[in-house]
Amino acid sequence: MSRFDKYKRLFSNTAILGAGTFASKVLVFLLMPFYTSVLSTAEFGTADLIAQTANLLIPLAAVGICDGIFRFTLDASEDEAHRKRIFSTGVAILLLGSLLLVGAVQVIRLFDTLSEYVLLIALYVIAANFHSAFANYLRAEGKTVLFAVQGILNTALTIALNILFLLTFEMGATGYVLSVVVADAAMTVLLFFVARLYRDFSVRSISRTTAKELLKFSIPYIPTTMLWLITSVSDRYIVAYYCGESANGLYAAAYKLPTLLSLVSGVFVEAWHFSTVRDATDDEKADFFGTVYFHFMGVMFMGGAFLIAGAKLFTTILLADSYYSSWEFVPVLVMATVFSTLVSFLGSVYFLKKKSTLSMLTAMVGALVNIILNFVMIPTHGAMGAAVATLISYLAVFAVRAYDTALYLKFPLHYGRLAVNFVLLLAQTAVMLLEVPYWIFLEAGLLLLVLIFNGKALLLTAVRVFGRFFGKNLKKS
Repeated sequence: MSRFDKYKRLFSNTAILGAGTFASKVLVFLLMPFYTSVLSTAEFGTADLIAQTANLLIPLAAVGICDGIFRFTLDASEDEAHRKRIFSTGVAILLLGSLLLVGAVQVIRLFDTLSEYVLLIALYVIAANFHSAFANYLRAEGKTVLFAVQGILNTALTIALNILFLLTFEMGATGYVLSVVVADAAMTVLLFFVARLYRDFSVRSISRTTAKELLKFSIPYIPTTMLWLITSVSDRYIVAYYCGESANGLYAAAYKLPTLLSLVSGVFVEAWHFSTVRDATDDEKADFFGTVYFHFMGVMFMGGAFLIAGAKLFTTILLADSYYSSWEFVPVLVMATVFSTLVSFLGSVYFLKKKSTLSMLTAMVGALVNIILNFVMIPTHGAMGAAVATLISYLAVFAVRAYDTALYLKFPLHYGRLAVNFVLLLAQTAVMLLEVPYWIFLEAGLLLLVLIFNGKALLLTAVRVFGRFFGKNLKKS
């Protein structure tokens, strides 16, 4: 496959996945004014804790198998019998994990804040895991359009249920979370029958050998996923403990804006994983990674600069008045999120090389740094201490992965550009938080610098790629 065709397929897959994942998630994001108007800061904080607790349990109950189903199905794309073994075995493992979860989740009753939500948390985990497994299987088979459509339907159903449960039934935090559970469960059933996944499931296809292969790859993703979640959500629990539910609600709301970067990155990395396995030979992979990383980094820093500059404005537009003070946490959390996306990109090297254990060990660095700093900084600096701790932890993991992944696939990480971009975002953050005289003009100037510094190369590449694309089409016509 030519270089042009590789980038064309990567762009195409990203666009299709974006239609189903990013566009749909943005709809939920745009409903933040609704959520924050019907939920108090305390209720929003409780709903966030329920969801984050469920997210911590998801990889445990799934035994990390959703990643395994995707990765191994990619390798078995031409072997129907092998695909059936992977899917059937993966579903069987999920069923067993769900049964074990129902008993294990009772431990949550020991915690007063969440004791009344045990059943809801269990249902959230089970529905999310089966939906993820079925969707990942479709994606690995190359059915990206169907994957995108089901993502849009899932979001539309979630929004409709949000309105029903929060406005009509006034169910508060329970309704906020239950809408996600019902939507995931409905989409799981829909995919099983509409996408005819029942044809790929057979008890006879469940294989002990396949289970061992899947689990060998997948099990390290259990602690890996949990460790990343610890890095990103442990501060919520500690903020709630030291500062109260209202403070945690403000902090959780502030996290929603940087989530836009995570959504863009998540969509791209999903398409990127497909391309790294399918679209390049071993000799081409380093060059492919290097070129894509260069532009990916530029897009993430430009997006981060835009969100920092507009932190106050976006908070005013997207959140209720009682949440306005949450803007103060946004700039630092945006910087943390930028580096979390770069860490995710480097993690694709582990995915390509099936080095899931190393992915786990590097994630452990971030979790340990984050927890230690949380207990040091939150008691004295409140939620801002949590934001700074999160930034430092992602910087630490990036440094470790930058060194470690070079042992398996060496490509330029452009440390000079990285440093300049980081300093510019740091300057934006300082100007915003200190509210220096004429800060609006300074923010605009710094934003423009970031856009010029990163946008020129991106624009030239886009012109070359699209120019060639349209040139080919004109010749065909």
